[in-house]
Amino acid sequence: MNYLEALSRRYSVKKFNHEIIPQDTLHNILESGKLSASSLGLQPYKILVVESEAMKQKLIPAFYNPSQISTCSHLIVIISKKTIEENYIHGYFNHISEVRETPVEKLDLFRKSINQHITQKTQEEIFNWAEKQSYIVLANLMYAAAIENIDSCPMEGFRQDLMEEILNINPDTEKVTVTLALGYRSEEDHFQHMKKVRKPNEKLFKFI
Repeated sequence: MNYLEALSRRYSVKKFNHEIIPQDTLHNILESGKLSASSLGLQPYKILVVESEAMKQKLIPAFYNPSQISTCSHLIVIISKKTIEENYIHGYFNHISEVRETPVEKLDLFRKSINQHITQKTQEEIFNWAEKQSYIVLANLMYAAAIENIDSCPMEGFRQDLMEEILNINPDTEKVTVTLALGYRSEEDHFQHMKKVRKPNEKLFKFI
C-alpha cells in the first residue's frame, strides 16, 4: 500500500474492534511522533500512551463520545506546555551536547537565540505555539498509523478538567491538547464504507 492509498483508506473510526496493536507496530508509530518536526527542536509537549484497560475505563467519563475509548487498542494523549522554563531549556542543551558530543559552550549562540525567542512571547503566545507543535506530532502519528494499516481517530471532544484530574495534569504549566485513539476498525462501523469527501482541487489549491 502506498501512502496515498493509506491516506485514502484512513478515516476517523467511530468504533474499534478491541484488537490490540502489536508492540513493534506501536513502536514504529510512536517513533514517528518522536521524529516530528519541532520549532527550535524544543518539543514543547509530552505524549502519554494509555494502554491499560483500567485507565481507558477511567477516562471514558471524560469524553463526550466514549465509543472510541472503550474499544480502541491504545489512546495517545498529547499534552502541551504552557510555559518554557529555564531548566527545560537547560536540559535541552545538555541533551544536544550529549547526543552530538559537542561542548555545551559551543551552543551559546543557539541558546541565546532560543532565549530571545521565548522571552519575547507572552505566556498565551508560548502556549499557542506549543499547541501548534503538538498538532504536527498528531499529523505524523496519524500518517504513520495509516502506513502501518492501523486505524485512528483524533479527538478534542473531552472535558478538560476531568482529563487533568484523572491524568494528574498541572493546569498551571500544561494542558491536554488533543487525543488519538488507535486500533482496528469494527465491522459494525458503517462510516468505513462512506466515500471520503474533500474539496475539489480547483477549490483547494491555487498555483501562483
